[in-house]
Amino acid sequence: MNKNVGVSVAVIAVLAAGGLYLLVKPAGDAPAPAMPASAPVASAGPATAPAASIDQAAPAGQVTFDPKNSTFTLDGQSVTLKNGISSIQSAPESASSTTTRYFGDEGRGDFNNDGQEDIAFIVTQDAGGSGLFYFIVAAIKGSDGYKTTNGFFIGDRIAPQSITIPRSSNELQVNFADRQPGEPMTAPPTAGRVLLLKVTPQGVLEGVMK
Repeated sequence: MNKNVGVSVAVIAVLAAGGLYLLVKPAGDAPAPAMPASAPVASAGPATAPAASIDQAAPAGQVTFDPKNSTFTLDGQSVTLKNGISSIQSAPESASSTTTRYFGDEGRGDFNNDGQEDIAFIVTQDAGGSGLFYFIVAAIKGSDGYKTTNGFFIGDRIAPQSITIPRSSNELQVNFADRQPGEPMTAPPTAGRVLLLKVTPQGVLEGVMK
């Protein structure tokens, strides 16, 4: 199975919730300017893997989130990415493995109207079968840094387009292309879709029913 299944969809018009959506994949964020290196600080003990990391290109004292080196849950199982990838055995003494990869399409905005910038991103998971499953994860910024949500399943062998967090909406919009109802999984994803999500006060990412 080719793990890189996907069809580039330049522009897809989707009529949803009474409005017209144009699904266009964003060009991405420009890199932040480099800052002078600070003096090393002695460590009092072994380092642990925090949910958020200090970005050396950010102003001193500013905590940023690196999705390529983050921990979250998929289907109730904890996953930790290191440099954008995680690979674990599917079962003890099994030759097969489950591989999770950072896909990208980051969306940034205030997800819960607290004045802080939150982040959402997509990951893929391949368990060694024919499917390539796409999930979206949110990282909510608080006073003590970022906290990740569970991963929410988007679809199998889809074509993600963009993630948006409309101002003051408390909603996360995932734009992607999927197959038409009844089409086989071998068909290219050409039907535009919009998935609406929210984060509960308990920090759970779930779908919005409308």
